Amino acid sequence: MRAHDDRRLADSLWRFSLALYARAGVAQALIALQDAHGFDINLILLGLWAGAVRGVPLADGDFVAAAAADAGLRRLLIAPLRGLRRELKQGVDDSCARMIRQRILSIELRGEREVQARLVATLSPRPKPGSAAEREAKARANLAAYLGAAGMEEARTVLDALHSLMRCGRAALRPSA
Repeated sequence: MRAHDDRRLADSLWRFSLALYARAGVAQALIALQDAHGFDINLILLGLWAGAVRGVPLADGDFVAAAAADAGLRRLLIAPLRGLRRELKQGVDDSCARMIRQRILSIELRGEREVQARLVATLSPRPKPGSAAEREAKARANLAAYLGAAGMEEARTVLDALHSLMRCGRAALRPSA
């Protein structure tokens, strides 16, 4: 039963990530946190999802365990693919290069989804949904626990988008059991 629950939770994290990432300015803000400060976007999304959807506060140990679970896949697959895709973007911009970039992006996204499944598997099943305001507060606290005070100002766009998403009551934010 645990594998089925892990897959369901991984799908929930993925839907949440896509919904948040699609909001105006979020992709750029997350990429800036990643590129300028070395933060892992999937760990940011995990912390936000754990709070906003599951109502679960995360401690430093949760982030350490999650980072360890995806380190190999991130280092061996995701980072090299991202680097190659970005390098191709800077080079020749013709139909062949665009097609190759799209295929690399497709593989990269499959890898990101697997990373998220591994991250979810590190969390103990302890949902405490609460009200939307309580869940949003836990999401903000989780983000602060991961980014520290210095990164929180740069995450303002992400937090504003999360707030907006939570007010919409989107399916990606429904508390899961």
